Amino acid sequence: MKVLVADKFEQSGIDGLTDAGCEVLYEPDLKDDALADAIKASAADVLVVRSTKVTASMLDAGRLSLIVRAGAGYNTIDVAGASTRGIYVSNCPGKNAIAVAELAFALILSLDRRVPDNVAELRAGKWNKKEYSKAQGLYGKTLGLLGVGSIGQELIRRAAGFGLKVVLWSRRFDGEQRPISEDEARELGIEQAMRATRIDLAATPGDVAERADILSVHLALGGDTRNIVNADLLARMKPGAMFINTARGEVVDHAALAAAVQQKKLRVGLDVYAHEPATATGEFHDDLLSLPGVYGTHHIGASTDQAQEAIAAETVRIVRSYKETGRVPNVVNLAKRTPATHMLVVRHRDQPGVLAHVFDELREANLNVQETENIVFEGAEAAVARINLDGVPSEHVCARIKKHQHVLDLQVVKL
Repeated sequence: MKVLVADKFEQSGIDGLTDAGCEVLYEPDLKDDALADAIKASAADVLVVRSTKVTASMLDAGRLSLIVRAGAGYNTIDVAGASTRGIYVSNCPGKNAIAVAELAFALILSLDRRVPDNVAELRAGKWNKKEYSKAQGLYGKTLGLLGVGSIGQELIRRAAGFGLKVVLWSRRFDGEQRPISEDEARELGIEQAMRATRIDLAATPGDVAERADILSVHLALGGDTRNIVNADLLARMKPGAMFINTARGEVVDHAALAAAVQQKKLRVGLDVYAHEPATATGEFHDDLLSLPGVYGTHHIGASTDQAQEAIAAETVRIVRSYKETGRVPNVVNLAKRTPATHMLVVRHRDQPGVLAHVFDELREANLNVQETENIVFEGAEAAVARINLDGVPSEHVCARIKKHQHVLDLQVVKL
């Protein structure tokens, strides 16, 4: 199996892919047409990327069957295009969660104690203890979270250590306003945090904003989350509250955020922006960063050695599984439910040609097979095939299938 790695990737990951028997082509600077050309020339089976965009034309350029996003978010990949071409898209969820949570807390602490401004003035030769002794402190404040995936969960664990209360909104709890239950906390892996601090569910994102002293966003980018932090939500925030975004720039209306900074004196920490350079270095200007009380980092949330090693190991696991079993962990583009309406259950002798006969009859009846599995019994003399269909096979079709000498029994089940 040939693997094209088109972004910066840990040496441990390259070694792991090689040890798995893959031919690895490491081209970390490929972009746009150059990437499409490399996909075609290399005839790679697997493409590994981080933030590099993967477009429909790239998917058509070669023979890719799997794209691995070496990270969590996959909005830079044409997932719909991959789905129509039968190409798996997989990611590495949760492997950078600790790193992002650590940066989010670094921004929170920096805003409270104005660490960057302290450093800048000291470097300029100014001593201003009177000014920088002013800080509110975090203990007893309320941390509001939009999203409670792996990163949000890590933030909750750290919030408990700082003595922060937590109020959160998540699509899985949408519309609910109550304390989180012990079972829910256990499911999310935050039961220890729950014992140390109060954790409440809010009915809406706006309800979180209204209660929070610190509002931190941890949502994936999608049609329902784009600009979810808008003027209406920001208007409900407390004057002087903190706003943190280490998720995606597109989940925030940046013009509305700039207005809220000026009108409500919000303090803001950003790791992501509305328009970011496509390359690792270059010129960058964002008017938000010129406003007082706004700090920024260079989209580095996942960029710790620990996180990158964990992501590399997960990428190797995904590719190895695909190579050795045909199964792909963490697939993001499989249908949650197929159009199948009926299951055909065929008990048969484990002999050549039996399933070919079944599928021929289904084809003649214009019935499409959505999913199928064939389970072989011990001794490999008999098996059961479960075949999901987009329609109901008629009695005539079933009778024709039963005519095969090695078909033992047949049943149609409505799904």
